[in-house]
Amino acid sequence: MDLGQTVILILLLVFFAVALLRIFRAPLRLACRVLANTALGFGALWVMQLAGPALGVHLGLNFWNALVIGVLGLPGFVLLLLTEWVL
Repeated sequence: MDLGQTVILILLLVFFAVALLRIFRAPLRLACRVLANTALGFGALWVMQLAGPALGVHLGLNFWNALVIGVLGLPGFVLLLLTEWVL
């Protein structure tokens, strides 16, 4: 390939990359927000693991519990505590 074809190919790739980012901007933003909230939920579960023996509460430190807390927030934490208490 000569220089002209390479430049055209690079410009087309940049155009398609920008188009894809514009199309998937909202879903990517939502996915990043859920991922960040899940990380915060994981941190909350880790703190709960440290304070759990003193409080008499035990929640598993796993991805699904972190996802529930990350998506639902404080009601999700209460939901996990209630399921632990009932089951």
